[in-house]
Amino acid sequence: MTPPLRTMLWRVPLLLAVCLAGILGAVMILGLEKYALYFPDRPLGATPRSEGLAYEDVWFPASDGMTLHGWLVPAPGARFTLVWFHGNAGNIGDRVHNIGFLHRLLGASVFIFDYRGYGQSQGTRSDLSEDATYRDGRGALAYLRARPDASRTHLVYFGRSLGAAVAVELARTHPPAGLILETAFTTLKDVARVHYPFVPLWFLRTKYESLHKIPEIRVPLLILHGDRDEVVPLEQAARLYAAANEPKQLYVVRGAHHNDTYVAGGAAYFDVWSRFLQSLAERPGGLIAR
Repeated sequence: MTPPLRTMLWRVPLLLAVCLAGILGAVMILGLEKYALYFPDRPLGATPRSEGLAYEDVWFPASDGMTLHGWLVPAPGARFTLVWFHGNAGNIGDRVHNIGFLHRLLGASVFIFDYRGYGQSQGTRSDLSEDATYRDGRGALAYLRARPDASRTHLVYFGRSLGAAVAVELARTHPPAGLILETAFTTLKDVARVHYPFVPLWFLRTKYESLHKIPEIRVPLLILHGDRDEVVPLEQAARLYAAANEPKQLYVVRGAHHNDTYVAGGAAYFDVWSRFLQSLAERPGGLIAR
């Protein structure tokens, strides 16, 4: 039975209003997307000197020319340089304690830098995007490979949380000697569903689709994840591991949350790191990339 004309006419403006509200809502969310994802801080609360470490302040261009800031913490005689892609909040000053452990216990040089808008790097939050973090990462690798001291070591990428997604992208296009992912998520949409189950996510422009990229990576892989991670469920690390090529290892840090893996893991955690780096040195035919 056909609805009365008056009812049909009443429905038209209602439908238009709903559509308009949806469009406006999507536009607002798209405009705020980077503000819900990136949380940069400017002041550096500490430097490697706080841990008694010698270091060098370095400045280098991203692949699009944006000037970025980082630290190189050298280790005499190191075979490896850990290239650290940090997460979405704070800046490199918040990682100093962790840098101290990696440097002292592993004997590796550490290179860590801030994305644009973070710390002393040029730019603002409005300059940030998925592609921008990739451009920043490519600039960091180009800088390291141009340094004689760093080029004499083998680069191992270390990505945490959002930085793990950046490390995956760069490992796909610029293969390292090895890849270490910690508290990594499968895709941004997957982790967003965990925290915002009732929010439509089809309009997200930011993807960070590590799950779809990791099958392209053919370097040794170590995945580290806490079994109490409240931000990225352990299940996502297991899916990344299942999709990855050999050689690979998934190490579950018992009792660890999202940001305390190296503390909760203790000596056993760093033993896993040490064995992984040693396995790279002992690979048949030698290390595959610099």
